Amino acid sequence: MDTTTLAAFLAVDLLLVFTPGADWAYAVTAGLRDRTVVPAVAGLVAGYAGYTLLAVAGLVVVVAGSATLLTALTIAGAGYLVWLGASLLRHPSASAPAGEAAGADGSSALRVMLRGAGTSGLNPKALLLYFSLFPQFVDPAGGWPVAGQTGLLGALHMTVCAVVYLAVGVLARTVLRARPAAARAVTRVSGVLMIGIGAVLLAERATGVWPSA
Repeated sequence: MDTTTLAAFLAVDLLLVFTPGADWAYAVTAGLRDRTVVPAVAGLVAGYAGYTLLAVAGLVVVVAGSATLLTALTIAGAGYLVWLGASLLRHPSASAPAGEAAGADGSSALRVMLRGAGTSGLNPKALLLYFSLFPQFVDPAGGWPVAGQTGLLGALHMTVCAVVYLAVGVLARTVLRARPAAARAVTRVSGVLMIGIGAVLLAERATGVWPSA
């Protein structure tokens, strides 16, 4: 792949990643409540790693072409976001005390990571991103195999996500750590955002409308 194609993809991908959504909400929440944002971001990236593997194997087209699979994925993803958002609204705490933060030990860090993977991996819009955006930058007649080009684009996307979400989480923690009231407000907003996204996904699926990336 030539550098021009990669630069164009990176520009579009940055625009999409910088658009706030469920991933942002989860990164912000991790920055406020966890001792470190690394497990949360690792989970978010792991969700996209799963999509990258599907894309490299050519299975994204199969999944995207199945109304049954898309419906099941949408319902699961929307339900998960609503549940996670409701959990944040029930417990809109700021940074946890030392020794009690999520991620402070192996098991809690694993739970944080799994929730992150669920947040990105169960988001149907992620599938649409890989299905609609990636093919525009893949050249079947190019010198690289299609799987190799797709894998490279997936790796770039995961790198961008890791950098941006780490920055978002750390910035949220740095700015709001000494402001408990503001931190609780931001956590509540994150919860409402997740619930809203889940509700919109369910409504779109119910009406047969598939959102653009």
